[in-house]
Amino acid sequence: MRVLVTGAGGYIGSVLIDALAAQGRLGMRRLSAIAAVDRQLAAWPQGVEAVQGDLSSDAVRGAIAAFRPDTVFHLAAVPGGAAEADYAQGRRVNLDATLDLFEILVDARTPDTPAPTVVYASTIAVYGTDLPDPVTPDTPLNPPLTYGSHKLACEILLADFTRRGLLDGRSVRLPGIVARPRSPSGLTSAFMSDLLHALAAGESFVCPVGPTATAWWMSARRCAQNLMQAAVMDVAQAGPARAWPLPVLRLSIEEVVRTLATLYGNDRTRLVRYAPQPAVEAVFGRYPNLDDRASRAFGLRDDGTAEQMVRRALGERLA
Repeated sequence: MRVLVTGAGGYIGSVLIDALAAQGRLGMRRLSAIAAVDRQLAAWPQGVEAVQGDLSSDAVRGAIAAFRPDTVFHLAAVPGGAAEADYAQGRRVNLDATLDLFEILVDARTPDTPAPTVVYASTIAVYGTDLPDPVTPDTPLNPPLTYGSHKLACEILLADFTRRGLLDGRSVRLPGIVARPRSPSGLTSAFMSDLLHALAAGESFVCPVGPTATAWWMSARRCAQNLMQAAVMDVAQAGPARAWPLPVLRLSIEEVVRTLATLYGNDRTRLVRYAPQPAVEAVFGRYPNLDDRASRAFGLRDDGTAEQMVRRALGERLA
């Protein structure tokens, strides 16, 4: 099986590349080649083919077409806050380049080969705010930001390519993934990762949401495992939308802080000062329960417990 990962140099992409290279297979099929596409070169594991450049460049398009992947993990994106601040760039990457990628894969396919499997990294931002409790598969989608709107549009486009038999699409809606490196990421939700890093290091932290604010959490390692499961799960009986939220741990900030205190010392609770920002809390602090039974039926899963999520997110090797 030939696997291609776009956005491979990003936080989730790099974790996914490492997992693919270490496992050497997807499901029961051995990986014969892995191609990593990103604008920046990275220290990929041995045997990973690097394709440097933007998805809009002719060179990258040609390389993807020549590679002819069996499975594609499409992670390349301009994240939420950055996409909202720069509409043109957000559209160019999150919408236009994604549709271009779908068409490149279709055009490169030979008549005697199955439709490529495309695992598309969508987002819980497609749901919007003021959500019912619980959120169910029938909850109307109402993204509050351009980022979520473009992601939802691409979910629909991928489902249409799938309906036409051109691609085998699987959109998975990613929750707050932790713990991203402590650097500007363009993600408004980056405070979730920064909280983990700060308290683990014994540093003070100003939290932009209150202690009772709730969010949907997942470690990057569990996210990578779910992406790989999405590529091989049997979707023959799936509905036409072909989109699933990843199962989550719904945790309040104070629950996460208590978990960090348990792991790193009780003084951690005193290191947090709360300075709620209404705009941030409205989007990232009021998540209700999620009915993710349909996702779990396909083998997707959460981190298990808050402690396991924190330990896995901060680098411990858990199953």
